[in-house]
Amino acid sequence: MAKELIVGLDIGTTKVCAIVGQRNENGKINILGVGSQPSMGGVMRGEVTNVARTVEAIKGAIANASRVSNVEIANVLVGIAGEHIRSFQQSGVRIRQNAELEINKAELQDMNKEQFRTAIDPGSKILHAFPQEYIIDSKQVTMAPEGMMGSKLECKYHVITGRMNAAKTIVKCVEDAGLSAADIVVEPIASAFAVLTEEELQTGIAIVDIGGGTTDLAIFYGGKIRHTAVIPFGGEIITQDIVEAFSILPKQAELIKVKYGHALPEGTRSNVIITVPGIGDRKPKQILEKNLAYVINARMKEILGLVNDEIKISGYKDKLNLGVVLTGGGAQLKDISNLAEFVLSCEAKIGMPDPHLGSGLVDEVKSPMFATCIGLVLKGCSDLDPLPAENQLKPNPKEQSNGGNIFKNLFVNFKVWMKDDKAMGDYER
Repeated sequence: MAKELIVGLDIGTTKVCAIVGQRNENGKINILGVGSQPSMGGVMRGEVTNVARTVEAIKGAIANASRVSNVEIANVLVGIAGEHIRSFQQSGVRIRQNAELEINKAELQDMNKEQFRTAIDPGSKILHAFPQEYIIDSKQVTMAPEGMMGSKLECKYHVITGRMNAAKTIVKCVEDAGLSAADIVVEPIASAFAVLTEEELQTGIAIVDIGGGTTDLAIFYGGKIRHTAVIPFGGEIITQDIVEAFSILPKQAELIKVKYGHALPEGTRSNVIITVPGIGDRKPKQILEKNLAYVINARMKEILGLVNDEIKISGYKDKLNLGVVLTGGGAQLKDISNLAEFVLSCEAKIGMPDPHLGSGLVDEVKSPMFATCIGLVLKGCSDLDPLPAENQLKPNPKEQSNGGNIFKNLFVNFKVWMKDDKAMGDYER
């Protein structure tokens, strides 16, 4: 790929999406190409279940993005999701031989790398280890302890794990499609940085990414990620509910869900009738818009109820000062934010990646369904050399980009597990 050209690849349950982006002189992303392809049944609940079909979908999405951008794509940043994603808290401790020697960045990075060697369930692998807070000689510090001194250095980490085979299968699909996986990122984290500002991350907020196969949750407070969870239900199960309720085809159910679907029956008109063509030579079916909303509402209340349970488990229910942000394809349902406010008892809004977009095909990606892919491109941009200070914009808080320090710090040392596995020959086929 050309210099400073980043490609995000979102392998979803319903579709595979690729976005070609390039950081401009102001730190925003110019969209050069967008490509998508139906997943063709190769992905179930966010996890690859058929390699051949997924490879074909990846090839199709990449070919479309490459054609539009006129760029030959070789490397991609790819997301990982699925109900196998787990998280837990743990502490790391280091006894320093020289208490008068200043703590440096390399020492913190080494300590972070040590977390990836923690013993966990067989078949799982640590994907991320996010520093939460540091303690020096039993005294908590409110910032990264570089330049400080002490004999005992501790750090509390939020650790995210995933099934080893799931991650390797994603890498295999990417490689079989003729590409290289430059990095792998847990999808709710990528989505968060596409739609949240640094001030929101600091103040207390949750992101709820309603995808096709899963609904992903990430909670932030004090600029740190505090909790992650994956609910094994998404937009696809709503489509299945519609199929069963009205005895129509899946493609018909998806179409009327997108075009006429409401999360709240109160938001519909009682006299609106949806006509669905009959199967074969059968008569068309007529469905009341309100009845469709009742089906959608029942499942969405269940999904949001499970999200609420996870928020309570996290212990941060009372610290979500800015409520929740809804994103993903499911966030396009009419009245979804109103239903979320009712179920979660907090403010809710739809998250869009607009603040990070510069020029190019921005109108094509101004949708919550592209949040994950835009977040992956942002992750790639955060790895580039910093822009000169005179080129950096100072946007207002509502449009503040997250391509800076918080984003970069969260992903320090993520590639450790990939490097370790390759060294052990785990990727040999």
